[in-house]
Amino acid sequence: MIKSLTKIRVRYADTDQMRVVYHGKYLEYFELGRSDLIRNLGLPYSQMESEGIFLPVVEAFAKYRRPAHYDELLVVESEVKEIPAASLRIEYHVFRDGENELLAEGYTVHSFLNIKTGKPTRAPKAFVDILQNAAQRQSITV
Repeated sequence: MIKSLTKIRVRYADTDQMRVVYHGKYLEYFELGRSDLIRNLGLPYSQMESEGIFLPVVEAFAKYRRPAHYDELLVVESEVKEIPAASLRIEYHVFRDGENELLAEGYTVHSFLNIKTGKPTRAPKAFVDILQNAAQRQSITV
């Protein structure tokens, strides 16, 4: 439905003793992709927070297929497939730039949380409207 692409250069600090990207780093790569996706839609986290909404991660999953190495340029594809009501699921696919072989995939689920009450709430209308407009254009790639 709605996609965003984020390029990430693997830093030496991202690798482990086996000289491959440490498994926990992929969740950071997902976060970079997610932030870019939401920012490129026109409603960055900072704006949602100033409007009283937090978007905490309530579930995360990653599956590792192939290793990535220091100094490789990776592409994180972040995708929203459904308009959220009370939670938002974003799926991720990680590739080497210019290649189609999947290195890792996963998803995160986020709850919309009212900052003042600390309780779950429905997705803000402005956020839903932005996603619906993007979905009407079939798919956006930023």
